[in-house]
Amino acid sequence: MAEEVGRKIESLQLDEEMRDSYMTYAMSVIISRALPDVRDGLKPSQRRVLVAMNDLNLGPRSKYKKCAKISGDTSGNYHPHGEAVVYPTLVRLAQDFNMRQPLIEGQGNFGSIDGDPPAAMRYTEARLTHASSHVLEDLDKDTVDFVPNYDESRTEPTVLPGLFPNLLVNGAQGIAVGMATSMPPHNTAEVCDAIIRTIDNSEISLPELMKIIPGPDFPTGGIICGRQGIVSAYMTGRGRIMVRAKVHFEKEKKGKKGRTNIVVTEIPYQVNKTALIEKIAELVKDKRVEGIYDISDHSDKEGMRIVISLKKGEDEEVILNQLYKFSPLQDTFSIINIALVNGRPYTLPIGRIIDQYIRHRIVVIRRRSAFLLDKAEKRLHIVEGLLTALDHIDAVIETIRSSPDVPTAQVRLMERFALSEIQADAILKMQLQRLTGLERAKLEEEAAKLRAEIEEYKAILSSEEKVLGMIKEDLLKVKEQFRNVRRTEIADAVEDLEIADLIAEEEMAVTFSHAGYVKRMTLDNYRQQARGGKGIIAADFKDGDFIERLFIASTHDYLLIFTSMGKAHWLKVFELPLLSRQSKGRAIVNLLHLSKNESITSVVSVRDFDEGELVMATAKGFIKKTHLSAFSHPKKGGIIAVDIRDGDSLMGVKVADAKAEIMLGTEQGFAIRFKGDQVRSMGRTARGVTGISLRKGDRVRDLVIIREGATLLTVCEKGYGKKTEFSEYRSQARGGKGIINMKTTSRNGRVVAMKAVCEDDELMLITQQGKLVRIGVKPISIIGRATQGVRVMALNKADRLIAIARVVKSNGNNSKQQNGSDGEAPSQTPGE
Repeated sequence: MAEEVGRKIESLQLDEEMRDSYMTYAMSVIISRALPDVRDGLKPSQRRVLVAMNDLNLGPRSKYKKCAKISGDTSGNYHPHGEAVVYPTLVRLAQDFNMRQPLIEGQGNFGSIDGDPPAAMRYTEARLTHASSHVLEDLDKDTVDFVPNYDESRTEPTVLPGLFPNLLVNGAQGIAVGMATSMPPHNTAEVCDAIIRTIDNSEISLPELMKIIPGPDFPTGGIICGRQGIVSAYMTGRGRIMVRAKVHFEKEKKGKKGRTNIVVTEIPYQVNKTALIEKIAELVKDKRVEGIYDISDHSDKEGMRIVISLKKGEDEEVILNQLYKFSPLQDTFSIINIALVNGRPYTLPIGRIIDQYIRHRIVVIRRRSAFLLDKAEKRLHIVEGLLTALDHIDAVIETIRSSPDVPTAQVRLMERFALSEIQADAILKMQLQRLTGLERAKLEEEAAKLRAEIEEYKAILSSEEKVLGMIKEDLLKVKEQFRNVRRTEIADAVEDLEIADLIAEEEMAVTFSHAGYVKRMTLDNYRQQARGGKGIIAADFKDGDFIERLFIASTHDYLLIFTSMGKAHWLKVFELPLLSRQSKGRAIVNLLHLSKNESITSVVSVRDFDEGELVMATAKGFIKKTHLSAFSHPKKGGIIAVDIRDGDSLMGVKVADAKAEIMLGTEQGFAIRFKGDQVRSMGRTARGVTGISLRKGDRVRDLVIIREGATLLTVCEKGYGKKTEFSEYRSQARGGKGIINMKTTSRNGRVVAMKAVCEDDELMLITQQGKLVRIGVKPISIIGRATQGVRVMALNKADRLIAIARVVKSNGNNSKQQNGSDGEAPSQTPGE
């Protein structure tokens, strides 16, 4: 006995046994559970549910049957698992927010897009839809192979005939071992047209195919942004597409403070609506998205409607971009077209999926034709035997009556009239009523009809062209029956949302301190004051630091920061810290890569780099022009903006067009005006040409681009200033010594800045001790060129004016200032 037991024990390598067992399990999951068959687009569990419903005769026009009965029959007859596992499969096939063309019509609660679970199977009922009836059509005509079920008590189909192109229309989702499938749904009419076009032209190109099927068509609608992911998926079987919710803006009625609502009417595929609303509420609670004061769900039977109410004055585009960035209002759908082909998983491009459908339908139609041919031939054989009996009815009756039993009669009939056993048996079973003349006519008519059908079936079996024609006819009927409007819109690609897309656009006051601190503040911090006002504290500085530079720019503007060494650095305004008036700001060295001896001398804000030129002036009177596009891609360490020689420094930079007139002003009160075309456009690293010949001890203080309708504002360090018409400055040749602009005396001090201003402009004035005042330009007197000016700001004895900037009022159309086009960038006081 021990010897017998010992002979049954085998030695196995553990790693080999584990590998073989795992591979067996993996293939079982891949083939028998998780992946759809490319031919009918169904996984085994889905196929078994439909077959069980077909067995129960639950057609589209039949009465509904309890889902508990359907699940029980599926489990008992085909699926070797409990009915509780089958029911979720049945439910999904009935959900119109998951299936583009549902295969089951449910009655009762089958769940919702909110994530609500379906009712228990004992409460719900179901039947097949017209689409699934097309999937099952001709199942009883030997069109597909059958195999024994799990207990070999009956047989089940390995695949369904699949007249309805289910895989492309409804897609598929499944996770196997080591692979997963994620196939998107498509529009039925488009799929049918694409298959028909492929039948007509087997060499059809992908661009031609995409003219018919431009992309997926999700049951929940939405907007697909871009076509590159679709092209990749259709070409290789894999791709990623960005899907956005469909939204629009609505203004609330008068009396409700004019707020704006973001209304969501469609959401991305497979996004849970309740989870979406909860996510948005969480973003608001965590202050990752601000500006939303209410979220409400107004969805009903008419459709989806999520209302996101914004606070008054909020930028709806910015809020929407934030929601796209941080919530499922924008989602990515990964396309992985993995399906079983001859029992093996393949990643399939769309052309091959269509080809496999056509091949399957050819096999189904041929097998159906062969089945019907055989049936017709057998029936014709019997009918011909009956007609032979009618032709010799008396002899047939005599033969039957003279026979002692039925077997003998059968044999005698076969021998006497050359009949087969089947024909003789049919004659013996023939009723006497068939002997009438009318019955004979019916038999002759049936025989003629059967001969015609046989010829037709043979023609089908001998001609692939006929088979393809039948496929096209079937698809045209399907297209007509299930034609509906495309739900998913395909739009142009959108760029990845940058931080700028999430920042509201508004004007900011940007300040730079002498010690290298920078910040931005909203303009609401400062109220307009009358001429001669004392101002308010713009920053709380210690250790002798003071604000050196101020200008106005939009949060979306770029900052081109020019240094004393002639280098240019690049920042965006929103990247600067947003701080209070009293805060000193953040060290610029934390934002830029500056060398040890490098200091900021000019800052220019621009919206884009496509048009315009930068005009640059140095302290020694050199000037140059360079196209703005040359500064669109600075490096981390900065790029060369102008060639600076020993003893010189960059003093001013403005944006101007080629026809603009230029003025250079010096700290001793001289100015020169010349036409911009006297300075040719140069390369980024050029030094430039002479703009003004300086007197001994003098240096260039500011650069102005002359604007039509403007006057020249000149301000001195002791708070005096004046406006002068540009007409008082004659145009000269570039390189001259210039003319008197303002008398610089001990009363005035040195010239601090020159600006081109209009009467309705407002000014920001900043002092060395950090005081800032906002005044209108209009009260400042327009006086002659060679004068000392009037007081524009009252200063303490120890204080002095160091910079000014012009505030540009918004015109209501989000117009933004571009520093440099009208002389906005303040300059550095000599000796600092």
